[in-house]
Amino acid sequence: MTYCVAMKLDHGLVYLSDTRTNAGVDNISTVTKMRSWDVPGERTITLLSAGNLATTQAVVSWLDERNKTPGERAPSILAAPTMFEVARIVGDTLATEVAARSQTPGQTMDAAFAGTLILGGQIKGADPRLYLIYPEGNFIEATEDNPFFQIGEAKYGKPILIRAFEAAMDFRDAVRLMLVSMDSTVRANLSVAPPFNLRYVKDGEFTATHERRIEGDDPYFRTLSEGWGEALRKAIPTLPSYEG
Repeated sequence: MTYCVAMKLDHGLVYLSDTRTNAGVDNISTVTKMRSWDVPGERTITLLSAGNLATTQAVVSWLDERNKTPGERAPSILAAPTMFEVARIVGDTLATEVAARSQTPGQTMDAAFAGTLILGGQIKGADPRLYLIYPEGNFIEATEDNPFFQIGEAKYGKPILIRAFEAAMDFRDAVRLMLVSMDSTVRANLSVAPPFNLRYVKDGEFTATHERRIEGDDPYFRTLSEGWGEALRKAIPTLPSYEG
């Protein structure tokens, strides 16, 4: 399975994804679920994926092929004038070029070949944008009321994000919050696991402002995980006692 999360902050976009993929208890491997395309000074695009691995990898391959010669292999996300158009291209590629061709008669998009994507980025002259793209190819955009998206095993980490997210929070605070959300998911579901890929792109910088891979034995992640558990244990006794 998968857990990916992306946030739209006041000062940029930050992304986090796990890397575990499995087809049974004896077939577990590590595959990146985050891809990015940067044109320094002009545009930055990041894609997170969840769902059928063959489908999501095929989407990336199609996008890469079109990017090799954007003028000849339209539509290319490197030639699209807006992030809305980029989202439309990616959605059409997912639903029409990949998923629909993989299906047998009678299958639907929520069957074996479904994939869900988070797309974020910025094109020069416009603000950063963040989209959630559904298996059918349609999509929604992040807003002030819905400033982050999750795909995959979202339910375990979502309550933490809802309670603590603030669009004005510092990049480091955002990463700390996302990693706590990821840690909660890892502890609740064995199909999500490190390494994690982290990427932050500040508004107006058309390449990664900060990017790294976080291994399972990473000292900071281990300290964060242990600290969060200890903080919860200490917090419970401070809450009002139940009078029943």
